[in-house]
Amino acid sequence: MKIGEIAKTTGLKIETVRFYESEGLIDAPRRSGGNYRLYDRSHLDRLTFIKRSRDLGFTLDQVRDLLRLADDPRGSCDAVDEMAVLHIEEIDRKLADLQALRSEIVKWGRCDATTIAECNLIDALTSGSVRA
Repeated sequence: MKIGEIAKTTGLKIETVRFYESEGLIDAPRRSGGNYRLYDRSHLDRLTFIKRSRDLGFTLDQVRDLLRLADDPRGSCDAVDEMAVLHIEEIDRKLADLQALRSEIVKWGRCDATTIAECNLIDALTSGSVRA
């Protein structure tokens, strides 16, 4: 596959595929006689893994760690389990933040203020506190 094909198949942008290659997350593909990058199934699988991990909220460093662990199929799952627990804690924190934000938006509904300086939602996002 050429870069456009693999980008389309994985749902990534061409620039993102190049970035992952430059970061060493995927091996450099072989080149055609015309110097086009030619990707194979292993690239597709790895890019799919990376995209799915990123979609699930893992940082690039965490993806690097997950790939390193995945590259050793006989390794222990303990490190993966530890990453999963930490990631669940982070998800729970984000869910709590989103729920709090939702509550504030529902509570204030349409703002009665006439200027941004008086806007309760902007104030809540800026200071973390809500004006009565």
